[in-house]
Parts: sequence; structure tokens; C-alpha cells
Amino acid sequence: MSDGEFPSGPWTGFFTYSHLPGKWRTNVHFTFEHGRVTGEGTDSVGSFIVAGRYDAAARECFWTKTYVAAHNVFYQGFREGKGIWGTWEIRPTVKGGFQLWPLGADGGENEAVQEAEELPAELLPS
Repeated sequence: MSDGEFPSGPWTGFFTYSHLPGKWRTNVHFTFEHGRVTGEGTDSVGSFIVAGRYDAAARECFWTKTYVAAHNVFYQGFREGKGIWGTWEIRPTVKGGFQLWPLGADGGENEAVQEAEELPAELLPS
């Protein structure tokens, strides 16, 4: 089951760092149901799970992305156009933005995102 504004299924997109140039691809399979969002995915840091909540009327969502055996990332997003955009934060000095869209939505699967870049070693989980 899905909410019309928040369709369950595969999503793709990118995240950015506030202090670095470039975009990093991310892929996640979201399940939106009864105000809760869950999922799992991968990006240049590694594999992760997602757990949080969404409000279809307010068109906003909040979730925590937890990397396997590593750190948490806190997300706040807003549903607009064909996707979700917003901000993420690990701590006040490590944060950035993101944009995600459902695969196949209005050509979203063809959206251009440059290839994943290598993260600096200090940002990789130890």
C-alpha cells in the first residue's frame, strides 16, 4: 500500500555535502504506509535501512538512515513536484541536501545525475 503523494517502491536521486562540490547517487526502496516510512538502499557510503514518518497532508517526511554497523543520518524532506527534496544531518558540521524521486515517475528514471564520486576518507565509516 502507498499514499498517492508518497508512492512505495524504488526511488533514486542524490545527496550533497554542504562543504563539498558534487552529487552522490543514492537508491532506496521506500514503503510508505499509514504515516510510517521504511526502506533499504545503497549509496557510496554503503548499505542502509530507513525508518521514520510522513504526513501526506503537510507533504513532509522525516526519517533516519542507518548504515549497517555504522552511523545514523537524520533527514527532513518535502514532497514537491515529482520528488522529495530536503536536508540531512549527521551532526551540525556534517550535513547537506538531497533530492529523491520515484523511478518511472514523469521520466524520473532518466533524470541525469553524474556518476557517484568517491567520498573523502574522513567521511567514510571506520
